[in-house]
Amino acid sequence: MSSFNQAYSSGDYQVALEAVSFESAEGEAVDSEGHLLELLHQGELYRLTGRYNEAAEAFDLAEEGMKYLDTEGTVETAAEGFMAIMVNDSERDYEALMSEAVLVNTYKGLAFLAAGNNEYARVEFHRANDRTRRAVEYFQKEIAEQQAALEEEAKDEESSASMVSNSLDNEALHAAIADNYGEPSSWSVFPEFIVPASTYLHGLYFLANATSSGDFENAATSLKRVSEMNADSMVLKADAELADGLASGSQSLAELGPQVWVVYENGLGPVLEESRFDIPLLLFHGNQQAPAYFGIALPKYAERSAVPGSLGIAVDSSEVVKTEQIADMGTVIRTEMKERFPGVLARAVASAVIKAVMQNEASEQFGLVGQLGAAALTMATTQADLRGWQAMPDHWQAARLNRPESGSLTLLDHQGGVLGTVDIPERPFTLVYVKRPTALSPATVITMDLRGESEATIARLPKATESTQVSSIQ
Repeated sequence: MSSFNQAYSSGDYQVALEAVSFESAEGEAVDSEGHLLELLHQGELYRLTGRYNEAAEAFDLAEEGMKYLDTEGTVETAAEGFMAIMVNDSERDYEALMSEAVLVNTYKGLAFLAAGNNEYARVEFHRANDRTRRAVEYFQKEIAEQQAALEEEAKDEESSASMVSNSLDNEALHAAIADNYGEPSSWSVFPEFIVPASTYLHGLYFLANATSSGDFENAATSLKRVSEMNADSMVLKADAELADGLASGSQSLAELGPQVWVVYENGLGPVLEESRFDIPLLLFHGNQQAPAYFGIALPKYAERSAVPGSLGIAVDSSEVVKTEQIADMGTVIRTEMKERFPGVLARAVASAVIKAVMQNEASEQFGLVGQLGAAALTMATTQADLRGWQAMPDHWQAARLNRPESGSLTLLDHQGGVLGTVDIPERPFTLVYVKRPTALSPATVITMDLRGESEATIARLPKATESTQVSSIQ
């Protein structure tokens, strides 16, 4: 990931791709669960370099590796092995967040749209919306099944599961969490799970591709939902009103004129850092339960950098329209982490209890040598799982404008410098999708027909000169 991030941040997508590549034995299927994290990164790198079919294939495999998010019983199976945690979460195959899964479908939808495959794009935007709808139910089911498994195993009052259950109910443990880690209830989160950028793009897609009043209503529902999440955004408010007008019939497409949306995916998304501290565990000594302090490691999200300011869009009249922020990834991640935190904490406490019991038994059987050996093993294996999809952005911005009469617009960077000119073909709805991880990297600009009737054009702006040229996959 260090090699990936260094190359990705500078816009060297070829080196970034090499950092997340892997080999599969000839004739064997790809281990999509074992290589899920690499596949997520590969898919986005392919999309950003115009290799849309390869992007879709990588995202298809990634989605295959995330079947546990959709298949009943897999969470229950994981819960049944709850007390078998001997090391830490990072020893398991990577398990994607629901927000990552929603973005997979969104990015796949964009890849198909760019390839001119409107039929498949429609399917993916539907899937992204459906995952969002089912997310809350999934979180509730995950927590309920894990709790049920723990309660079943805790019936033996002197079992490890009983010690875990009692420790999790201990007020002193939650006080230690609040003091050292922060209280999840105080996190800045959405009132419900949503990936606003995905819901926004779902709304734009169905607004542009509506064949019935139902499609317009779908668009209006999505755009109003995003607007309600960010009531200060004039862009979101205007798009929600447009969709509502089209759905009600008070606005006609004929009167609207050709529209251009510029969506700007900016910066580097949140990453996980480790927070280590001691917590009180309730352990059995003989026939009595007594508190003992042991260390745990929990993952905590930290913000990374974004390109300052907004994207300027200069049109025929010399007027400059600026994008405005519509959603950030940090709030999405914290919203999901708040839902998942009880499970993360329970696994960390279970691991600590098992290692504490192991240390005690090693001390009793092998004396000081056993105690020191078990303590060393505990220290080495008490780690938080810090893996995550590093290609997600810090935030999204957007703007909408009428198609320029000249058929082109000029993109300006955050300092007002010219990034380059983008041609806007004459069609009803155009999406100019811009992604820029850092100010050191070029902006990838994909100009798409929102109706998917033609292939997209792609450019890296500003265009590299011979002296500043970076390697490219193309």
